[in-house]
Amino acid sequence: MSRLFWLDDDAWAAIEPHLPKNQPGARRVDDRRVISGILHVLKTGCRWQDCPAEYGPPRPSTTASIAGPA
Repeated sequence: MSRLFWLDDDAWAAIEPHLPKNQPGARRVDDRRVISGILHVLKTGCRWQDCPAEYGPPRPSTTASIAGPA
């Protein structure tokens, strides 16, 4: 069993239409990867800095932030 959590295709199909598309500025990171990482943090209680690298960098840019800029 993998220690990583990934959104399945059905969950991603429900979320993806609500995310911004074709925004100007810096290239966005992979939304599915970041959201899977956020859910991993919520599920395991670990800090983002302690997440496996597969979910993205330990300090995601503000363009990847769901809540908006810090």
